[in-house]
Amino acid sequence: VQLQASGGGLVQAGGSLRLPCAASGGTFSSYNMGWFRQAPGKEREFLASIDRSGKYTYFTDSAKGRFTISRDNAKNTVYLQMSRLKPEDTAVYYCAADGGSGTYSYPNRYNVWGQGTQVTVSS
Repeated sequence: VQLQASGGGLVQAGGSLRLPCAASGGTFSSYNMGWFRQAPGKEREFLASIDRSGKYTYFTDSAKGRFTISRDNAKNTVYLQMSRLKPEDTAVYYCAADGGSGTYSYPNRYNVWGQGTQVTVSS
């Protein structure tokens, strides 16, 4: 499967963005999906995951309460809805896929990555 994230841009603090990640070339519904981000000079950070069915989600503390993850298997797309954005959310955001079993994928299991999309939050 190939992944392509989009939807990034410049937004003011307190605003919202929705990032879609479109999948192609594989059976999207057989993958757990995750979102990560990487800010300049920092390590990549795991944010959220969603299982194949869309029933089970997980959020790290950085994402909990402000971000939601969802998927539309008919459209082969996973989404990251971000609200109440802060300048510290500025980063390149990546979607990733894990074809392994289970309803949760540990961050190190993701082995298919899309190109990132830049999100910049101004103060």
